[in-house]
Order: sequence, then structure tokens, then C-alpha cells
Amino acid sequence: QVRLLESGGGLVQAGDSLRLSCTASGPSNNRYHTAWFRQAPGKEREFVAVVSRGGNRVEYADSVKGRFTISRDQAKNTVNLQMYNLKPDDTAVYYCAADGPVILTAPVSVSERDYDYWGQGTQVTVSS
Repeated sequence: QVRLLESGGGLVQAGDSLRLSCTASGPSNNRYHTAWFRQAPGKEREFVAVVSRGGNRVEYADSVKGRFTISRDQAKNTVNLQMYNLKPDDTAVYYCAADGPVILTAPVSVSERDYDYWGQGTQVTVSS
């Protein structure tokens, strides 16, 4: 099984920045698309960003576009989510997800139903 471990969450003030990291271990390292989802209290889990296996394709939710940047560090088997200008509405548990082994040209997905492996989540709290 692919195992995902998130880190970097914390308590910050509005306007601050955080960098979340997702490190993968197990079979097929770096051979899957990797996404970030988040879930706020009382809300459904929502898509945040995704980066392709090769790191050359990315997609963002409209709510974070221009503020968040997702990237893949292949050498470290890590996907990062750099978050700038955080807002109270960004408060949520952030989850890293992988869809499983895919070919390089496989399309990325914004649907959680297409992801098979999930991390434990890391809490991001943004105070106003």
C-alpha cells in the first residue's frame, strides 16, 4: 500500500503563509498523481490542488488559485503545497491523496472518488 504522511499544518494569522508537505512511501513511489483536499467543520471535503505524476501538470480550485502553489519534488518523493495570503476560510483539515500507479499521460482528477490513498490529515487554522 502507498502510505502518505502530511506535515506543516499549524495555527497562523490571516495573511500569513504555510507550506504543507506530503511524503509518500511504499510501492510505486512517484508514479501517481497527487492531490490536496480539505475539509472544514460542517463542510464536505473539497478539492484544493493536484499535480501530475511527472510534475508538469497542475490544477487548482478557484478559491485558492493565485494563492496556493502545488509542486512535486521527485528526488524527495514529496509533494508540497505552498499557501500564501491565508484566509480564515482556508481553515480546514488538509489531506494528501494519491490515485495509484498511472501512466505519465493519465489525466488528473479533481474528484476525491478517483483517489485511492489518503494521508491522516493536517490541521490548518487561520485566525482573523
